Amino acid sequence: MSEKRVATLDERFRALDPLGRLRLLRAEIQGRIVFTTSFGLEDQFLTHLIFGNALDIDVVTLDTGRLFPQTYALWSETETKYGRRIRAYYPERKAIEALVAEQGIDGFYASVEARKACCGARKVEPLKRALQDASAWIAGLRADQSEHRSRAAFVSFDGGFGLLKANPLIDWSREQIVDAASAAGVSINPLHAQGFPSIGCAPCTRAIAPDEDERAGRWWWEQDNKKECGLHVAPDGRILRSPENDRERPWAG
Repeated sequence: MSEKRVATLDERFRALDPLGRLRLLRAEIQGRIVFTTSFGLEDQFLTHLIFGNALDIDVVTLDTGRLFPQTYALWSETETKYGRRIRAYYPERKAIEALVAEQGIDGFYASVEARKACCGARKVEPLKRALQDASAWIAGLRADQSEHRSRAAFVSFDGGFGLLKANPLIDWSREQIVDAASAAGVSINPLHAQGFPSIGCAPCTRAIAPDEDERAGRWWWEQDNKKECGLHVAPDGRILRSPENDRERPWAG
């Protein structure tokens, strides 16, 4: 796809809502389009738009083998609700056996390099297979999640995977998605109500502390701000601050 066409799609996305963006992408892009979900708030909303409107977009997930029980339960609930399968991609058995033999079962805590090796085996390699032969990749990124994501475009060409990447929610706030998901009756992960706005693998995710960005709970041991938190997320996914004297361990729940 030419740079001009990518830029045109990026510009056209700006005037549309998320459903309109998904429909435009499907109309303009030939071939397989893949949406990768990790069952967080944003991903559940996009899954609802795709399944609820019978869009010809593959919804897939990467089952690392270390997900929260709540995530697996939501996965099953979502498939039952929409009558659609979410295709799972798993790590290669030999790669995981070799990884655990070298690191130990929780060896990723030892260093950044060890954690990246674990992510590489459990997430990156399966993602490559999930996106193989795809023409476009949809992600649930929001610009206000982190400084890095604030620079993401609506539509761009991902040179690493060699395909178009679309972010239909990049200009939406968490509050907007909470409201839209609530109005549509979208099922969300109960971990959001326990202070986890961003949900990944169970041993690699904690609740976030006051004034941390939403991604701070991911790979938390690599950060300096492992503090007790008074920040919670309401059952509907909204981020709330608790009273100053209502504190708990950031990884509780």
